[in-house]
Amino acid sequence: MSLSNAASTRDSSPVRAAGRKPRVLHFVTGGFSGATQVAVDLVRGHRASGQFEPLLVLRRKRQTDPARVDALVQEGLPVEVVPGWAHLVTVMQLVHICRRFRPDILVAHGFSEHLWGRYAGLIAQVPHLVHVEHNSRERYTWSRTRQMLWLAERTDAIVGCSEGVRQALLARGTPPGKTIAISNGIRTAPFDSAIDHPWRERIPGIVMAARFARQKDHTTLLKAIALLRERGLRPPVKLAGGGKASAQDHARQLSAQLGLGDQVEFLGHHKDVPGLLMAHRICLLSTHYEGMPLSLIEGMAAGCTAIGTRAPGVQEVIDDERNGLLVAHADPQSLADALARVLTQPAEGERLATAGRSDAYTRYTLERMIGNYEALFGHLLTAGTP
Repeated sequence: MSLSNAASTRDSSPVRAAGRKPRVLHFVTGGFSGATQVAVDLVRGHRASGQFEPLLVLRRKRQTDPARVDALVQEGLPVEVVPGWAHLVTVMQLVHICRRFRPDILVAHGFSEHLWGRYAGLIAQVPHLVHVEHNSRERYTWSRTRQMLWLAERTDAIVGCSEGVRQALLARGTPPGKTIAISNGIRTAPFDSAIDHPWRERIPGIVMAARFARQKDHTTLLKAIALLRERGLRPPVKLAGGGKASAQDHARQLSAQLGLGDQVEFLGHHKDVPGLLMAHRICLLSTHYEGMPLSLIEGMAAGCTAIGTRAPGVQEVIDDERNGLLVAHADPQSLADALARVLTQPAEGERLATAGRSDAYTRYTLERMIGNYEALFGHLLTAGTP
């Protein structure tokens, strides 16, 4: 039986067993991207609120770190991992989990997991399906777009993690009545002590916390740092994040070619990003495209001056000249100019950092994000539409 034929047999309104909490299954990549972090945070939030019984299912990737999966299990989160080497294998294993766990809602996060997750949900006759898109640009071929639109007609809600992502979804043809935006949020508690680290007493350096991947633009950052050296400015640069080895190797080679070895440090996966941010003045995100940049919001919460590429998602977080600075895409000169401004004008950098921290604590909290998702789930269970 084909996936499409099997999916069409779904009963749209099975009855939930009396006396138990609604169950929500979050399916996401095991690559520990921003999408993974959002799914993990939602599972934590469901357990804390007591409104839903959650399960996190990760699709195994080559870069899936068993130690990070074990850490989630040791934390007490309900976690399962399904194979990722073949799409059909992924779908059928997830079907098996759905039939055992019997979720009332299946939330499929990110590309291409939102396809395989919803196919599994349809086959297993999960009552409600939710698609969460985490980037404004994904690798949609003609075939993947047709699948996404076919699934959209059988999905209760389609969530963009920012207004920019919602607009991108609508441009691809998703149903307007189902397509909404819920902004990502962060845990602010790790940054509460930022007030104990006055901006002017911090290291006048730069932190970019982002995985190494084609989406991120470490190349432009390194070229901008080389331009700053020509101006006599040599701020320390900390690059925190794992990701693809090939992308890391490219960045390391470029750093060496530009003579930045004494200035740029590759930290890999860093266990104390909040502490790293609160010790430095500038947080930066050089990128080609985004959904809703959690690392940038965390930098703002940490009291750093935020600088980011003018791109969907980033443009929603940074209000240029008010709470941070936006720079032109893939433009080392534009980035160097913004960095030089903050490095040489401390009053300006401090002003932007203060406004950014206030926004992070009022607009982008994890509590707000979880509350919005749980309100959506509650509405689906009672009304069936977003």
